[in-house]
Amino acid sequence: MSGVHKYPTISFRISPREREEIEAKILASGLSKKDYFVRSCIYNRVCVVGKKELVYQLVEELKIMQTNIREVTEQFEKTEVDLTPEGLEDMRNDCLDMLKAILWVLDGAKYLWQGNTNGEEKSPDSGNCQGCDNWKTSVINLTI
Repeated sequence: MSGVHKYPTISFRISPREREEIEAKILASGLSKKDYFVRSCIYNRVCVVGKKELVYQLVEELKIMQTNIREVTEQFEKTEVDLTPEGLEDMRNDCLDMLKAILWVLDGAKYLWQGNTNGEEKSPDSGNCQGCDNWKTSVINLTI
């Protein structure tokens, strides 16, 4: 079928200069644009500045996850599971994706709480926003 795509499109507007920079990075990577954008969005580190609105939003997402997990746990305990195997897999993937995203954001914001005893600037622009990858091991273990 012409004009029908299986997966949704993600689009956004950028300045001409941003486009030049992105296209230069894509060319240097040797990847297709699609592969470059997917890998950049999924695997690149993002540094954030803590905002209470973001924290509240994350807490709300975690509350929703907690409620859903509690309901499924109660169903398993009663052996009255209403979810199909596909529904359970979707829920698992949704929870795992959200946990990965939260850990990713927290990893980018950890400069806010890491020890700084010598009076140096603590900001994402001061070069101390590079994180360790210890949490990735924990997330990988969740998927096993």
